[in-house]
Amino acid sequence: MAKKKRTISPLYVHDRPKSTVSEKFRGIRSNIMFSSAEKEVQSLLITSEKPGSGKSTISANIAATYAQAGYKTLIIDGDMRKPTQHYIFDLPNNSGLSNLIINKSTYGESIKETKVENLAILTAGPTPPNPSELIASNHFNGIYNELLNDYDFIVIDTPPVNTVTDAQVYAQTIQNCALVIDAEKNNKNEVKKAKDLINKAGGKLMGAILNKTAIDKSSSYYYYYGDE
Repeated sequence: MAKKKRTISPLYVHDRPKSTVSEKFRGIRSNIMFSSAEKEVQSLLITSEKPGSGKSTISANIAATYAQAGYKTLIIDGDMRKPTQHYIFDLPNNSGLSNLIINKSTYGESIKETKVENLAILTAGPTPPNPSELIASNHFNGIYNELLNDYDFIVIDTPPVNTVTDAQVYAQTIQNCALVIDAEKNNKNEVKKAKDLINKAGGKLMGAILNKTAIDKSSSYYYYYGDE
């Protein structure tokens, strides 16, 4: 019988806090914190221009760095089409955001504590037939505003903005956005399109996170830069 291959956890900042990658995520956290002099950033929508850019891993690690800094943090898996966060945190997804929006579950049933201290997760829940309609509902807006009162910082992992409309719909409510770009494989026009879609939806693109910009072959590095 073949041995099960050991997988490496994508939660770098929790499992390998002294690594270079973890330090890069703490740098991202600092850039977000200092990005606005007028009002503290309390939530961040994270999307990408295409699938496979690594946005879910980046979302989880940014949330974890905030939790490690003492912030009561919540990560929401806003991708009700292809949810990922419950895999990253090794938690069930039988109840989550989709159930909560249609009043089929409670906050207590849908929000789960993670292995990271100060970090809770609202998983995506069962896949609904109409994710964008649920996101656009007044009930989701009410849920989001109630969660803002309960948490110091919220990260929302959303589907790629060029693929489906969900990220644009989220951006109408959660205005601070970051775009994850695959530094190895990207199309300049597709990145520009993603930026334009976020802006048209009323989102504020705070910056981009370049993923897979490994200086050496042993690890990946992440950068955050402001968008003027």
